Amino acid sequence: MKLEEIKNSVSSLPVVGPAGAKLLAKLNIFTVCNLLEFFPRDYEDRRKVVPFSQFKNSKVHTIAQVTAHEWFGYGKMKTLKIVISDGTLSASLIAFNRAFLQHSLPIGSIVCVSGTFIEKFGQIQSTSFDVTKVSESGTLEEFKNLPLPDSALLPIYPLTEGLNQKNLRKIINSALSQYSNGIDNELPQNIIEARFLLPKKEAIRLIHQPKSTMDFQLAKKTLIYEELFNFQTSIAKRAFKHRGTLPIADLELAEKAAQEQWNPETTNLDNDSVLAFENSLSPLQKQLFNSLAFDLTKDQINVISQMNFDIDKGFSERNALLNGANLSATPFTMQRLLQGDVGSGKTLVAFFACLRVINWKGQCAIMAPTEILARQHAESASALLEPLGIRIAFLTGNTKSSGRTQILKRLKSGEIDILIGTHALFSSQVIYNDLQLAVIDEQHRFGVVQRQSIIDKGRQMQVFPNMTFEPHLLMMSATPIPQTLALTAFGDLDVSVIKTMPANRKTVKTYLVKEGNENNAYNAVEEHLKKGEQAYFVYPAIDSSNLKGETKAAEEMFEILSKQVYPKYRCALIHSKIPEEEQISILKDFKNGKISVLAATTVVEVGVDVPNATCIVIEQADHFGLAQLHQLRGRVGRGTLQSYCFLIYSKNITETGIERIKVLRQNTDGFIIANEDLKLRGPGEITGTIQAGNLNFRIADINRDHNILVQARYDAFEELKKQQNLMR
Repeated sequence: MKLEEIKNSVSSLPVVGPAGAKLLAKLNIFTVCNLLEFFPRDYEDRRKVVPFSQFKNSKVHTIAQVTAHEWFGYGKMKTLKIVISDGTLSASLIAFNRAFLQHSLPIGSIVCVSGTFIEKFGQIQSTSFDVTKVSESGTLEEFKNLPLPDSALLPIYPLTEGLNQKNLRKIINSALSQYSNGIDNELPQNIIEARFLLPKKEAIRLIHQPKSTMDFQLAKKTLIYEELFNFQTSIAKRAFKHRGTLPIADLELAEKAAQEQWNPETTNLDNDSVLAFENSLSPLQKQLFNSLAFDLTKDQINVISQMNFDIDKGFSERNALLNGANLSATPFTMQRLLQGDVGSGKTLVAFFACLRVINWKGQCAIMAPTEILARQHAESASALLEPLGIRIAFLTGNTKSSGRTQILKRLKSGEIDILIGTHALFSSQVIYNDLQLAVIDEQHRFGVVQRQSIIDKGRQMQVFPNMTFEPHLLMMSATPIPQTLALTAFGDLDVSVIKTMPANRKTVKTYLVKEGNENNAYNAVEEHLKKGEQAYFVYPAIDSSNLKGETKAAEEMFEILSKQVYPKYRCALIHSKIPEEEQISILKDFKNGKISVLAATTVVEVGVDVPNATCIVIEQADHFGLAQLHQLRGRVGRGTLQSYCFLIYSKNITETGIERIKVLRQNTDGFIIANEDLKLRGPGEITGTIQAGNLNFRIADINRDHNILVQARYDAFEELKKQQNLMR
């Protein structure tokens, strides 16, 4: 059977009692499958004897004799010290909360000891050790040439309090002896042979019980390959479902194609190209295009053209089905991820897509993760689209019942063209007349279930109650994703990128400030406040009640800013614990210039567009991710004025930490920043944002295992091509 099918509880193992099962549950281990897929994070090599005389160079692993028991401390703090000798040196085992060792390791007994030793108070000692009694008595000479217990490559696992490595190994070994021989291969045999991989049962056994370095390396390669193969298979199947074709199998070629698509050689279009684009627009799109006070960028035009093609294709196939053609077929639906840096104009592009759908008599839904961001979209839509006759409504969990009832009635009857809001858009009471496009902004903040819920609303239409259609799906993200990651995680989607920024945008100047020199940044900000400009101050926490160390909190710093630093200017505080209506009011006052200094947490990361805000100070910047810092920096530089970002970093910042924020100082391109962050930190939170099977891999790492990924992707796609259902 497949490993995932072994769903027997860990409590069924003879070595696991009720207490052990509770400890394993803390590690999210509930079944035998969970246990066998709990892979080691490292290995400790105990195949060689390492005496006390070499403790400075390596972990000790040696045979020794107990020579004395000593006690220090008083009362409950009384602690046992076991003095041992291996013939080269004497050492002490500091047995905190292990007083029982006095009886189990009597003076004169022979023991095998392994651990890390240091020199302290003029003696060699260890508080982190494993000790096993070999004999009650005897001499070191009798045992020095005999094999030591646990003289092997020992797996090291993540632990929880109350569970040690020895016991966890015992539990896993019990599961291996009982179940490993019955584990079937998940990879095709031809691929196992071609890629020189192990059978699944061997890979599982050797990852936990390696005899040599080669054993666990080959086991690890096999399991990584299988995980990436299965993931790419699911990606390809989903892509085929809505595209009718597979993505490019060769990842290197796919990356090259993406590079050409995502990095246009020029940002300007000639007059003929602009005219051709204008002529391709629907009537409503043309009206919006002609109403704009600025030119669209080349990237925006390319994405709009791509979406127009998809929307028209979907409508054509849907219309054919409604007219009785091939009712067994599924009409094409757009599923597109639109990446765009902060301020690149993604929302405007989404409005163009909405207008295309509305020209085809469909409805649209635009969903945002916060009421603040949703309200901003609604305000923008009202300003740009209502003059064109587009009927817009706004719906959140805070919408009053009387207004909600009216909105739902109009939506169901088809009197609303675009519904904008938060999670409320997919609540059970919301029924669309004909939902043809769902737009999800800041898509990484929504779970898979939530995204599916808005898609399902397209199946609950009033206009065609006996037909099932899925709406087009446009997901937008201002968190730039590196190419390899995008093609891997979002291979079942069409990925579009807006890289060019609107004209007349000045690059935000970024400065690094070491903690202790904050006044330099504060004084620089004040110079701009004197000119009537505004500033953000961002902190990693709301208050200091549960903080450890010297983390700065917004509430405490607000008091300092308003009373000591900028007493002449109106300051305000905003964070997630403040009621949302009050947050909206504060941001409105800030936008209208009534507030000069806004102290905040990351609640201002999205949905805040204040052109007069020219300064942002991010305190303890090393506490934030690079993508998050880039997002926050994007709160300024939204107008024509020169803007500034001050990154204040901690005194105890790590070398990697300083390298990370230097990347931000040196670059303004979010995609370059994302690539550097991937190199420094790995995929991190950017993973798993779209797929039901996400990138929180058990053992694979797409950055580290890029070569294996290339092979697995190609093999997975080639295997699918052989299947008849994908040949039509």
